[in-house]
Amino acid sequence: MAFRRSAPILAITVILTGCMGRGEAPSPAAPASSKPVRERIAALALRQVAFGSISLLPVRFESSRIAGPFEDGGRTLYCVSSHMKGRTFGKGERPKVVIREDKAANALTAIDDDEVCQGHRTEPFPELETLGNAKAGTIEG
Repeated sequence: MAFRRSAPILAITVILTGCMGRGEAPSPAAPASSKPVRERIAALALRQVAFGSISLLPVRFESSRIAGPFEDGGRTLYCVSSHMKGRTFGKGERPKVVIREDKAANALTAIDDDEVCQGHRTEPFPELETLGNAKAGTIEG
């Protein structure tokens, strides 16, 4: 009797597990290498909480800057900062993130090391503004 009650659940479980593909997952480096490194850095920065990734309110970026690439202790680093408006109703925020590039694995990771950014020359970073403002639907032109 107990088998009859659990048979439909067992059948559904078998069907669902059979529908799930067991093929290999695509390599994360493959699609990433097709984009320029600055666009990949902008995308990674925008996934950080400091850059409004989980904000319910749309945010707008302006005066974005990037420093790098530069070497620090055998690591290739980039420092990204921007002026972000939208979450604090009138007050701007200055989010910053340090991104490490692993050239061997073709991967970028955000690290917690703000001190390495001191003294490095920055340049405008329009890729962050373009990607971030398009995501928020606030492209100004």
